[in-house]
Amino acid sequence: MAMRIKLLVGTMTGTAELVAQEVQQTLQNDGHDAEVLMMDAVGVDVFARGGVFIVCTSTHGYGDIPDNAVEFFENLERRRPRLDSVTYGVIALGDGTYGENFCKAGDRFDELLSKLGARRAGKPLRHDANSGDVPEEVATQWVTQWVKDDLGPAGGAA
Repeated sequence: MAMRIKLLVGTMTGTAELVAQEVQQTLQNDGHDAEVLMMDAVGVDVFARGGVFIVCTSTHGYGDIPDNAVEFFENLERRRPRLDSVTYGVIALGDGTYGENFCKAGDRFDELLSKLGARRAGKPLRHDANSGDVPEEVATQWVTQWVKDDLGPAGGAA
């Protein structure tokens, strides 16, 4: 069953955007409608109609949210919309040498969306820049499994 999936991107250097574009292509090749949206180009009303989302974000500095995603994140925290009709996944990019701050921006989005009532499907992908694995390749493999195993035939609907 084809699904509509929106990829929300938080990035500093463009890596998360590149990963999201590759994931979008994989989803489209599998017959899904996938759209990449930079977080600085959308408001929290992007969640108004519910649906399936993937947050694809890097972590900046010591656990910080990327500059283009800060306002979006803060608006979510401040406005606190009910997201009961939202199903989401997380692709978190980070650097393992930062220890407890590894993939922290992805963790922060995951925690906030959950608190607002959204349902996370599956486990987040946490990619370490030092792993030697190409993040786009890991993410496209992850999203194929995520759609098949974690969203299932109901398209993530509860």
